Amino acid sequence: MSFVQRSSRASNRRLSNVRQRRQQHLLDVKVRSRRATQHRIRSAMGVLWKMVLLVALCGAGYAGAREAARRLFFENLDYQVKTIELQTDGTLQREQVLKAADLHEGANIFSVNLASVRDRIQQLPQADEVEVVRKLPGEIDIRIVERKPVAWITSETEINDPFASDAAFLVGARGVLMKQKKLLPEYLGLPLIVGCSSESLEAGKTVESPEAKTALELLRLTESSFLQTRFQIREIDISKNYCLLVTDKNRSRVMFALNDLEEQLHRLQVFLDYCDNTKQELETLNLVAQRNIPVTFTSPAAAVINDTLEPAVEPRIMKAIPVRAPEARVHQDSGTQQDGSSAPKSRGASAPVHKAIRNQQKKSD
Repeated sequence: MSFVQRSSRASNRRLSNVRQRRQQHLLDVKVRSRRATQHRIRSAMGVLWKMVLLVALCGAGYAGAREAARRLFFENLDYQVKTIELQTDGTLQREQVLKAADLHEGANIFSVNLASVRDRIQQLPQADEVEVVRKLPGEIDIRIVERKPVAWITSETEINDPFASDAAFLVGARGVLMKQKKLLPEYLGLPLIVGCSSESLEAGKTVESPEAKTALELLRLTESSFLQTRFQIREIDISKNYCLLVTDKNRSRVMFALNDLEEQLHRLQVFLDYCDNTKQELETLNLVAQRNIPVTFTSPAAAVINDTLEPAVEPRIMKAIPVRAPEARVHQDSGTQQDGSSAPKSRGASAPVHKAIRNQQKKSD
């Protein structure tokens, strides 16, 4: 029994010691790690070759597509620009627009950058809205909406002929200065803004002075309101820098403040209505004042012309009206004695003066 146990124990003993087993384990780990490294290298090389092949295919495809586009489109004579259609509603000339756009016939239609062409044309002072359209195979259409000048503007305080003056510029509603090569007859009737000396005036620039901007705003308000037919502005003097001195077609002179234009136009309407009711013409008006507005009137031009053409048969004798009535008349009207008091004299003299003025006005009418 003991022999059998000893033999089974001897058979169960390991043939290697601890050191040998450790070395065997290390060798096994090294072999497996080396195989894994080789496997990873082979996988990375495969991915790299696939990427290289993909890049090569993409490059070849891009080069082929580019060569095909060059031969089929960019060097194809069928796609040359043969027609440039220009439509404008103003005075811009065809040569002027094509020179500014750097566009000419014979160029390839696909090589024309429409956005650049539009931006270059937009830099012209006269151009307000620009549209550039490409029509295959060989046509480019350009449509321009030009800025409409609303007035002349100059730094001088007096100018006789803005057409012949180099210091006068046309100005649009947004304040862009223009210098037209072709002047239309209707430009001569535009209002004139004078005295703009606070900034340099150059074609293509935009006016920045508050006085010039207020003058343009006043023109816009009068043209868009019912005052257009009753108060047509001919000249705006902005040289005073704190107000606008406006002259209309009837030579009426109205002074505007630089703020609250709508309120001032409303007050102007009140005075114009008064002139219509009293058959008078407005001569001067100061709207800068908020109360006790200074105003003067004059006779209508038709009445002055009629008096000149058909004078009265008997010439009118203008008599001076005394400020104070005679001393006796004062005491007679007041019913008091000559005590030298000043209050009764002023009350007694006011009635004859006003009565005489009314009678004189009736005779003159």
